[in-house]
Amino acid sequence: MTHKPSIIIDGDACPVKEECIACAERFSTPVTIVASIKNKSYHNQEANWVYVDWDKEAADLYIMNVAQKGDIAVTSDIGLAAALLGKGVCVISPKGIIYNEESIDSLLFMRHVAAKKRRNGIYGKGPKAFTAEDRKNFYKELTRILSNFAGNDELISNYRLSPKENGVIE
Repeated sequence: MTHKPSIIIDGDACPVKEECIACAERFSTPVTIVASIKNKSYHNQEANWVYVDWDKEAADLYIMNVAQKGDIAVTSDIGLAAALLGKGVCVISPKGIIYNEESIDSLLFMRHVAAKKRRNGIYGKGPKAFTAEDRKNFYKELTRILSNFAGNDELISNYRLSPKENGVIE
């Protein structure tokens, strides 16, 4: 029996929740949004909302526990993405970057270097602002992932792009 994928969103700061829900509806894919109880507010009824404890890692731990091989996770957390890739989960950032084994090591290293600089009092500019182009790119990539799965009996986690195809700079 093939696992039907679901979309799991690291929801506290995710700017593409509505895009996830709209795209998932087209492919009859269930969506779960995981958020901290401190961020509880009115939410879209088209998704299953799960609220977790205040702890900063509670959402990540919940996602790690429920994600299965073949699911799709939406997160900008590089550490969570790396752990989910190890479980066979397809991971996409809100900007439409599909994390894969070829790119995750360099992303983890860059995160480590940035954290080391911050500990030494050196602060960078932070991430670039989220744009309408990022939103459009995310929707296009999520549609492509779900389209690939819909036309294929294999697990969606087999969907991989090379770093260059995915826009990852080497």
